[in-house]
Amino acid sequence: MNPQQYVQEKAAASGSSFYYAFLFMPEQRRQAITAFYAFCREIDDVVDEVTDPGVAHTKLAWWRSELSKAFAGEASHPVTKALIPHVQAFGIPEAPLRSVIDGCEMDLSQTRYLDYPNLQRYCHLVAGVVGEVAARIFGQTQSATTDYAHKLGQALQLTNILRDVGEDAMRGRIYLPVNELQQFDVKANEILERKHSDRFVALMRFQSERAHGLYDEALALLPAEDRRAQKPGLMMASIYRTLLREIERDNFQVLHQRVALTPLRKFWLAWKMQALGRM
Repeated sequence: MNPQQYVQEKAAASGSSFYYAFLFMPEQRRQAITAFYAFCREIDDVVDEVTDPGVAHTKLAWWRSELSKAFAGEASHPVTKALIPHVQAFGIPEAPLRSVIDGCEMDLSQTRYLDYPNLQRYCHLVAGVVGEVAARIFGQTQSATTDYAHKLGQALQLTNILRDVGEDAMRGRIYLPVNELQQFDVKANEILERKHSDRFVALMRFQSERAHGLYDEALALLPAEDRRAQKPGLMMASIYRTLLREIERDNFQVLHQRVALTPLRKFWLAWKMQALGRM
């Protein structure tokens, strides 16, 4: 299996909504974003699948070393071999790739966030900088598009957090800010024990309104000159915002199930943005 096949299989196997946004891209850009997405998946899998934190730290240290070697022309992993040929073409720096590792590594030692600014920093590292790199690959021409990408990344990540409250609880993680749990009188152990309540629904509704606000802010920040080039990101916004509305419609039943859109619906939402330019 060559590097291109490896990253393609990595992206397709994840079942992520990102995959549907890639389908409509020109070949070179699709190869670049697929390789970058596969890199993000590799890092995320270290944290989610390695049960020993010491081993996970060692693996992430290896990835940092691999990045340094890859940017020096000595890539050894299929993912970096697939990604590095696109670095110059799309102006992808090493720093945001390292930020992704830093953000994922936070999950090994931090299972709570005291307030929203602390959660924002995490979301920026694991999603905002991902949006920044993706925007470059999509064809960014305006500097203001970076601000849009950062904001959209935060909106997507917060949607992920709301979808995965139950799954994260089973790993002992609570991403909802501690001071906001206190504000809505939701105890941490209620989430860890996955107890649904009216107080939990109120807390989640507060979070979902914040996420909608982030989507609105992101769209307002996108320069008109880059709207066409950034359609893949807008596809993601459409898919994830639809998912957020499904979570709301289901009264935030996320503690015992994973709310998801069907592949056909994701494809339809992506196609609608590509062909009609609307969500």
